[in-house]
Amino acid sequence: MKNMARSDTRQWDTAVELHGVCKTFRQKQTGDGLPRNLLHPVYSEIRALDRVNLTIYRGEFVAYAGPNGAGKSTTFKLLCGMLGADSGTVRTCGLDPLRRRIPLMRQTGVLLGSRTELWWDHPVISSFKWKKEVWDIDEKTYARQLDLAVDMLDLGPFLHTFARELSLGQRMRADLGMMLLHDPQLILLDEPTLGLDVLAKRRMIDFLKSLHREQGRTILVTSHDLDDLTEMAQRIVMLAQGRIAFDGSLPELRAVAGSARHVTVDCPACPALPGCTHLKSEQGRHTFSFNPAMLPVGDLLAAISRLPDVRDVQLSDAPIEGVIADLYRSWKA
Repeated sequence: MKNMARSDTRQWDTAVELHGVCKTFRQKQTGDGLPRNLLHPVYSEIRALDRVNLTIYRGEFVAYAGPNGAGKSTTFKLLCGMLGADSGTVRTCGLDPLRRRIPLMRQTGVLLGSRTELWWDHPVISSFKWKKEVWDIDEKTYARQLDLAVDMLDLGPFLHTFARELSLGQRMRADLGMMLLHDPQLILLDEPTLGLDVLAKRRMIDFLKSLHREQGRTILVTSHDLDDLTEMAQRIVMLAQGRIAFDGSLPELRAVAGSARHVTVDCPACPALPGCTHLKSEQGRHTFSFNPAMLPVGDLLAAISRLPDVRDVQLSDAPIEGVIADLYRSWKA
């Protein structure tokens, strides 16, 4: 990538544009009739994306969610120019990813949770220096971004450690640091918290929120951990069967899913609460779901107050994981 084209670095307001995008893959089928299948292969078509329209503006932090096979990774590959759409228009930072891939890479950072660009048998800093030379990153930008990465990701303790000796959390932080060296304005993250322990995940989430808040970066992130996504992102886009099924905020998502809430009653025996559905009982704590539109909270609390031996009552929103799982099931039906 030496002497990368530096054109098209003008300001852009729209980071991602997909208009009517379709992408279909052919999948070879196997079965009992192996000789027949060798001579006359049978294929099925998998529609990964089906007339998708999506616009993401500069400075947004967007969560991109959906079950396996929904089309999330396909979208990322289209935005990076790794794949071309069958139909429709794809623009990333105002550029056609297929025709302007090299200048696009100047403005885009991509991190796939299961892959690494680090040299396995070299210190982390060697991989950083390699990228500086190959990508022709100027000294001022490299020094500034390296300081940023070391400070925000706490890379100092293992900057001179071989990549193969890093823990998963350390490797992910080093990969993030390497991704930032050329100062990308749009960041695409596919499962950045995959496999991380609680502390490593917390550090990753805090870093991404800080990068968005303090550096103004546009971030599009996928994850199967929906609690992580709803904590990080201001906007949630959900795919189902290759189509966008939801695009909005967390409160809007809960409104679409229904207004179910949970109430947990701490008492020796599981009570009967009319209008509530019993979910679980653990060590004297009994959890129910209810719909405030059908059973007002005041009426519910009044009914609980009449129960004997109640030690505590806790009201909460239904966990987002359950809310979204219910949506997935309804979209699939």
